[in-house]
Amino acid sequence: MSPLEIIAVIISLIGVTLTIKRNMWCWGFNFIAFVLYAYLFYEFKLYGETILQFFFMVVNFYGFYHWLKGKQQDHEIRIEPLAKKIVILQMFIAALGGLIFGLGLKYLTDAAVPMLDSQLAAFSLLATYWTSRKHIATWVLWVFVDIVYVGMFIYKELFLTAALYAAFVGLAAFGWWQWQQVKKKQQRSAFNGI
Repeated sequence: MSPLEIIAVIISLIGVTLTIKRNMWCWGFNFIAFVLYAYLFYEFKLYGETILQFFFMVVNFYGFYHWLKGKQQDHEIRIEPLAKKIVILQMFIAALGGLIFGLGLKYLTDAAVPMLDSQLAAFSLLATYWTSRKHIATWVLWVFVDIVYVGMFIYKELFLTAALYAAFVGLAAFGWWQWQQVKKKQQRSAFNGI
């Protein structure tokens, strides 16, 4: 457990908590966490996670822009629906992308757990995209992804990060519940406005 890991964990917890609250500051804290974890994961030869942090940085700017644009239109961050066909298609694409990425890591690097690392990276990227689009399904996906992350980080002896991801499981479940409440409120407001 290094000072860098401790700082990354604290900043990550703040970022996820602000995301649950639909607070725009989440994007700044999350960006800092991505930078810190990119370095930390590189040191532990989790190259899929390292590269993922760079993708997160790009999607972070997209999410900030999308949330800001939505806030300017609605004066709040509205939760958007996601069709089941789109969920299935995007999850298939994530799995395929993770497989291709994993094969690259396996044969071109000394990655510690290339296939698991790549699949987690692919599905984390999808979950982050869903977060940027304000899809409530993001929280369900994060619960499953974070559970698997806990095991991987224990295996790599990143125990504090494993504990962080265990906390993320609870936060993701709470985020799902919180966003459900907001969605119901938004639906009532839309119904009353008709």
